[in-house]
Amino acid sequence: MLKKLLVHTRRGIKFIVLFIIAVFLIVGAIAFLYKPTYSVWLGDEQIGYTENKSTLQHTINEYVESGDGDENIAFVQVNKLPEYKLCLLKKDIVSNDEEILGKVKEDGIAYYRYYAIAEKGEEKLYVLNFEEAESVVNKLKEKNSNNIEDITILEKYETEMADIVSSEDAVAKLYVEKPKVVTVAKNKTNTYKSTGNVNITSTMSGGSASIGISLIRPVSGIITSRFGAISKIRTSAHTGLDISAAQGTPIKAAAAGTVVSSGWNSHGYGNMVVISHGNGVQTYYAHCLSLYVTAGQQVSQGQTIAAVGSTGNSTGPHLHLEVRVNGVAYNPQNYVY
Repeated sequence: MLKKLLVHTRRGIKFIVLFIIAVFLIVGAIAFLYKPTYSVWLGDEQIGYTENKSTLQHTINEYVESGDGDENIAFVQVNKLPEYKLCLLKKDIVSNDEEILGKVKEDGIAYYRYYAIAEKGEEKLYVLNFEEAESVVNKLKEKNSNNIEDITILEKYETEMADIVSSEDAVAKLYVEKPKVVTVAKNKTNTYKSTGNVNITSTMSGGSASIGISLIRPVSGIITSRFGAISKIRTSAHTGLDISAAQGTPIKAAAAGTVVSSGWNSHGYGNMVVISHGNGVQTYYAHCLSLYVTAGQQVSQGQTIAAVGSTGNSTGPHLHLEVRVNGVAYNPQNYVY
């Protein structure tokens, strides 16, 4: 019985030894003919092989994060990233990392980062980085630019690069000089020179007369008192339109014509300019801080004739605008605003 057991044991040991030798030979043959590598897939498409997936993936990640080295690229968007599958590959087949990277780049969309400088929300120009944008804003503050409160910085990510300007050019293009304010005593009486008829009566019409010309807005602002309004600060209905604006704001001629009068009016208008446009049509600009034209002077439409003030019977800086035809006051909103 013992003898049979020994015989079987010897046979088992021989079988195991032969099996190990066979496995060793097979593994050796595989190792001689093949090498472990990774097949690389984009979706359902095999695009190549790599021996070092870590190195390849690191290169792809760098491309996604910063593109091909352009410092203005913020990132690259790719729809698919490669997947790796371990496999055995014949040693005479080489890996193709460069081709794989090229395939990934074919699907890449580069996004550029730059900064917009906006005024009242409207993008005006573009600079490369936030430091330059911040420098532009600081320089506008130092120069006391009139629009500094409306300036903002916006970070942009777009697939195309905008036209970039230098910070110096940006400051030059955005800077707006503050209106010059000339101080005039509120109740100072100036020479009142007239070369034509100036009617300051309360004669009004609720209709609309044909004036034969087009008027532009003398100032931009909020209408604070309308034509025909009744107020305790007046003895009669309002013969014009009040437009609130900051003191010193330039007042422009609503149409071309001849200055009929320019000076102080003692009937509550304060400093006033009256322009005749022919055919009995006149426009009045009252409560001015400063007057820039003289009686008899020819002015063009849009020419600066005065500055907004609060002279005469006034509760704050604004322009009192009248449109009169043959001395009768008509609602200015029939023609402008």
